[in-house]
Amino acid sequence: METKTIFFIGKPGCGKGMQAKMLSKVTVWRVVSSGQQFRAMAEEDTPVGHKVKAENDAGMLQPYWLATYLFLKTLFLVRADEGVIFDGSGRKVQEAELIIDSLKWLGRPCIVLNIQISDKSVRRRLALRKNIESRTDDFAIEERLNEYHKHTEPVIELFRRENVLIEIDGEPTPEKIAVDIKKKLNLPDGKAGIK
Repeated sequence: METKTIFFIGKPGCGKGMQAKMLSKVTVWRVVSSGQQFRAMAEEDTPVGHKVKAENDAGMLQPYWLATYLFLKTLFLVRADEGVIFDGSGRKVQEAELIIDSLKWLGRPCIVLNIQISDKSVRRRLALRKNIESRTDDFAIEERLNEYHKHTEPVIELFRRENVLIEIDGEPTPEKIAVDIKKKLNLPDGKAGIK
């Protein structure tokens, strides 16, 4: 059976978004970014928008139920024959458990790619990125790292126990990482679909 659902997970600044876009060019699958969804919500002049913006700016992860709502809203509109790449979904244990349950319910297997980098690399990369992209959450580097270690590390162990996790070294160049990802997915260049 083909795996048509891919997740990218990892520390802030590990290159999830870039690798998701690079994989999308090979698979021709769309990318759904939870970070982009939250940043769009933060622009809304509503109580929810204001709260999301405040927590984003402070480097906090959003509530699992809000992240799950966005995930399920997308997932339930995906056709059975359609592939999708989720960038940054499943950062808290409750969210990851609901992701696993919903995919099992749909009979839709998944693969989770964990892009691993050191905390030192996180600090260096986000310091560079905040000068280029001016993302306010990149100014809360230590808080974002704390949130990762507190919430997302247990998620990675959960995905590992489910036998859906693939570890990726995120320290080399983006091009080398992309080659490693395609190799581990048994995915040659230019072929849509993952066996």
